[in-house]
Amino acid sequence: MSDRLRFGIFMAPFHPAGENPTLALERDLDLIVHLDRLGYDEAWIGEHHSAGTEIIACPEIFIATAAERTRHIKLGTGVTSVAYHNPYMVAERAVLLDHLTRGRFMLGLGPGSLPTDAIMLGLDPTETRPLLEEGVDVIMKLLRTDDPVSSQTKAWNLVDARLHLRPYSNPVFDVAVPAVASPSGPRLAGRYGIGLLSIGATQSEGFDLLGLHWDVMEERAAKYGTVADRNQWRLVGMMHVAESKEQAYKNVEFGIEHWFNYFQKVAAFPQMAVNGDNVREMIDFVNDSGLGSIGTADMACEQIERLTKQSGGFGCFMQLAHEWANPVATHRSYELIAQRVMPEFQGQAWSTLNAKARAVETRPELADRNMKAVEEMVAKHQAELAAR
Repeated sequence: MSDRLRFGIFMAPFHPAGENPTLALERDLDLIVHLDRLGYDEAWIGEHHSAGTEIIACPEIFIATAAERTRHIKLGTGVTSVAYHNPYMVAERAVLLDHLTRGRFMLGLGPGSLPTDAIMLGLDPTETRPLLEEGVDVIMKLLRTDDPVSSQTKAWNLVDARLHLRPYSNPVFDVAVPAVASPSGPRLAGRYGIGLLSIGATQSEGFDLLGLHWDVMEERAAKYGTVADRNQWRLVGMMHVAESKEQAYKNVEFGIEHWFNYFQKVAAFPQMAVNGDNVREMIDFVNDSGLGSIGTADMACEQIERLTKQSGGFGCFMQLAHEWANPVATHRSYELIAQRVMPEFQGQAWSTLNAKARAVETRPELADRNMKAVEEMVAKHQAELAAR
């Protein structure tokens, strides 16, 4: 495990249906630029095609735009819905973005979360996970070898397929799969030695999904001779931080009800079940269930420390991007996390705190010596004047 915990976001995104989508997408891009300036490590961008809220249909196009506006942050598909695409084309686009971003691209691969997406494409939701398994196998062979790949399913037909361009990253960019409730994600991550994005598994009560995710990864890695790497395990949780708990509560009155309503009444995605009939109940659910933290930077630190103990260690904490607060308060939340939370988990806080503590301890003696030095210089100067 690295001593430096990475920080990032997982952006679906979530926007109220009916508002100006052009402006909403511009806000998403502005947020990525803001995070780049603040030193965040990663941003993963989702793919969705229905339900009116998660409005980015092609994360690769969004990433190409964001890459031109940023300098450091890594950008990933969070995730490409493999069942909806020819896996050869997924690999081709990924390698192209790896070159265009000079190694800042990451590839997330999933089955697709919204059943309303799959139905429009003539797929039953029960078909998407088997297609993901077949697609990941194809993609990893294409990325890791030059062997010809043939694969035929309901969704695609490949005949002796090879990439004609190798990745910019050596040997390949980060690849990850998501996990919510089913073991399909950890099974794939362990089999192929790739990363895992644990979404909605941060609640402190009930079934220990984090433990399940890691146990499955280790079992599959042992079976297939790969490595289950905790540095490539990313936990996705909810946060909003302000200068005080009261201010944070007031901030989220702006949009938390829309987010809860989306998962309670719109998206057919029961794995993200949330409870609450009013703003205060929703806030309490987030904080009390362990789903996230709405409050101060100290509360955010406590949440990450709990997740570290519960999971046994992970490589990156990613906030599930939302608009619970208005854009100004949202940007301030990310800034406070960069200022107050990230240093605690990246080895930057203790050194300055220790330097301050040493200065406090030695201040009386050194202040006295400093005053004596001044007095000696004053006396020397006066003596020189008297000798003239």
